[in-house]
Amino acid sequence: MGAAMRRIQAGNALSAFGLGFTVPYLYVYVAQVRGLGASTAGAVLAVFAMAALVVLPFTGRVIDRRGPLPVLITGAVLASSGALVMGLAGNVPTAVVAAVLLGAGTAVMQPALATMIVWCSTPSTRTRAFATQFFLANLGLGIGGLIGGQIVDEDRAGSFTLLFSVEALMFLVLAGTAATVRLPRPASLAGAVSTGTSAKDSAKNSAGKNAGGLRAMLRHRAMVQLCVLGFVLFFACYGQFESGLAAYGTEAAEIDPAALGVALAANTAVIVVAQFVVLRLVERRRRSRVIAAVGLIWTLAWLMAGYAGLGHGSATMATAAFISTYALFGLGEAMLSPTVAPLVADLAPVSAVGQYNSAFALVKQLALALGPAVGGPMGAALPGPYIVTFVLFSLGITVLALRLGRRLTPVQDQPSLASASRLVARHTPETAAEPAPAC
Repeated sequence: MGAAMRRIQAGNALSAFGLGFTVPYLYVYVAQVRGLGASTAGAVLAVFAMAALVVLPFTGRVIDRRGPLPVLITGAVLASSGALVMGLAGNVPTAVVAAVLLGAGTAVMQPALATMIVWCSTPSTRTRAFATQFFLANLGLGIGGLIGGQIVDEDRAGSFTLLFSVEALMFLVLAGTAATVRLPRPASLAGAVSTGTSAKDSAKNSAGKNAGGLRAMLRHRAMVQLCVLGFVLFFACYGQFESGLAAYGTEAAEIDPAALGVALAANTAVIVVAQFVVLRLVERRRRSRVIAAVGLIWTLAWLMAGYAGLGHGSATMATAAFISTYALFGLGEAMLSPTVAPLVADLAPVSAVGQYNSAFALVKQLALALGPAVGGPMGAALPGPYIVTFVLFSLGITVLALRLGRRLTPVQDQPSLASASRLVARHTPETAAEPAPAC
């Protein structure tokens, strides 16, 4: 890992640490601490999501034209401003403005960070780079949440102001750290990104570079299939964590609300403990098969959740099954982190990495917005159909992943093949060594 990559990863971890201070408490802060009510808190969360949906369609093109660094710094400053305003929000208009700034800022940071990682990696190192990013982000969120939980006091609004101030500071630290990074020119990555592209796909990508924009991306069938798969992934897992699954657990399974915190902690613990063990198992395997396996693991997770709420077992067994559901989700997440994001990068033409990352971030945001809207009411009122629905969604992940695998070139599906090819090439006198990225 080069110096630039280390700085990118450190900034990512610190910003996640800041987010961890406030993410678990945003609803309680707006609804109860500031006394604005549950409907206002829901509206603020909706505005947060809508702001992300508005800015993401434009973010990718700006990244590809101006580079990811100014976009990341701008997003971090916007998010920092939003956190400060939220910490002082005593009325509805101020809370809404803060949500707009926070939502827009954090949304544009995601594809910008992903593009910086792509620019500072090769297909053979990208898997580990994105796994490290996911590991550090979860570690930062977990530690931030634990420390924030010791500071927060629902009877003192000032304790929440302190939490949002820490978050704002961490976003500025990310901006300052990113400003010191020297990125390579994207043209230097042309050989690396196109390593696994067939002649047919190369022609399509070339046409995509010239045409640009959404239409070119929609003609890239592998990317379209990956976006559909990504929507199902995020809808069936992340979109249910704090809404449908929580409602199902407390209503149908009658889980103590305190156990929800234990379940989320189990999810984070599995990710932190298992990430690099899982990485060694998956980085030399076909990406499509790894994602298909995640679908089966999450099917088991939903069946465990079904037992917790519909199995008529003891309260202890129901709680254990519910916590196991979150742990199994964490195992699947650890398998996805070195798989999906690098695949988006490897499918993208060199001139459109930002657009592809932004498009996938937009799909993720849509899933996270629709997931709670669908899952929340179902989880509370229709526990049986809720479980059946998401068992089918999880099985759908497996089917979609295997279909996607047929669209990928061998190297796109299994980047380790490119490493093996270069190893052979180094022993061939006529072949020049591949230049390493500047990071």
